[in-house]
Amino acid sequence: MTHALIIDAVRSPRGRGNDKGSLKAIKPVDLLAQQLKALQTRTGVDTTEVVDGAFGCVTQTAEQGANIGKLALVCAGWSDSVSGFTLNRYCASGLSAVQWAASQALANDALAVAGGIEMMSRVPMASDQGPLTHDLEFQRETMLVPIGVAADAIATREGFTREQCDAYAVASQQRAGAARDAGHFRSVVPVTGPDGSVLLAQDETPRPQTSIEGLAAMAPAFAAMGEKYGVDALLCKHYGLSRVDHVQHAGNSPATADGAAAVLVASPAAAERLGLKARARILATADASVDHTLALTAAVDATRKALARAGLTVDDIDLFEVNESFAALMLHYMKHLSVPHERLNVNGGAIALGHAMGSTGSALVGLALDELERRGARRAVVAICGAAGVAVAMVVERV
Repeated sequence: MTHALIIDAVRSPRGRGNDKGSLKAIKPVDLLAQQLKALQTRTGVDTTEVVDGAFGCVTQTAEQGANIGKLALVCAGWSDSVSGFTLNRYCASGLSAVQWAASQALANDALAVAGGIEMMSRVPMASDQGPLTHDLEFQRETMLVPIGVAADAIATREGFTREQCDAYAVASQQRAGAARDAGHFRSVVPVTGPDGSVLLAQDETPRPQTSIEGLAAMAPAFAAMGEKYGVDALLCKHYGLSRVDHVQHAGNSPATADGAAAVLVASPAAAERLGLKARARILATADASVDHTLALTAAVDATRKALARAGLTVDDIDLFEVNESFAALMLHYMKHLSVPHERLNVNGGAIALGHAMGSTGSALVGLALDELERRGARRAVVAICGAAGVAVAMVVERV
């Protein structure tokens, strides 16, 4: 079987997704364009050899509207012959973009580019006002509940406690802080402002000083929402629960962030023809979708499918890079796949590093490759879930 190759992967540092974030000063199209320019510089690629571009973005409105992926290619000075589109598979969008680019590279025996963008400081989540967040009648009819309440319901069904979730969050913060300080994130490209000055050189979201005691003092984030809108009662009736234990809060949930990422993929023949050295090959990918109400458990199903397609098991994988949708969902992933914490998100995850929704999936590719190379390890699984039950997983092998 012929496998698509990953030539290189870059990402911006993640900035805080609010008015205090260091990246708020630049536009989303410019942030993504900077990553595309860096990717071209690092690989030396002739962009006329690139047949297509796919880019994830969840909130496609205002500054992130009008097919921002293609516009970023124009902004970055890539050849007009490079087509491009922007996709929304919720938080899984960035990894879906890499998946699409890989298929295009193989189908055309060429190069393709993927990536993602989300600047939550400038285009807040749900500002597109779609039915998932703004149509209460639709939500009631379809039982599409707020994902934070769904995470609490999953924790309740699985018996995960507030203390377990907080312990996981503290570990994520400590790992991310240690990795950042040790320079483990080699794929990070500093972001510059219009005058050329560096706005942000490394992730600003980790809080390695986070403690169990500090998290214990934080109020549950979704309890009031679950009660006010009758969501708790609905979940209890539908799933046979006596109550919903609200264990998620701001400290053990993903931090909103600004970020962009770009990944160059190639067919093996195209890479050889153009003299491009690959960092990894994509052994398999898989999509999955599960119960749209609880929504967030499909990363397990996608991982199982991808591993089966690659002819591998969990024991064959050195590292797992999985988006930390909520702490309870990481406990769920480890439990149902028998993945030890020592191999999962070893440099922290979105709870600490931040979640720039449309960008995170493609950024995880660079995180995985950086750590495989640092350790001299062989294989990694990258997986991410999204709203309404969707998920994507990918198995990569270091070249």
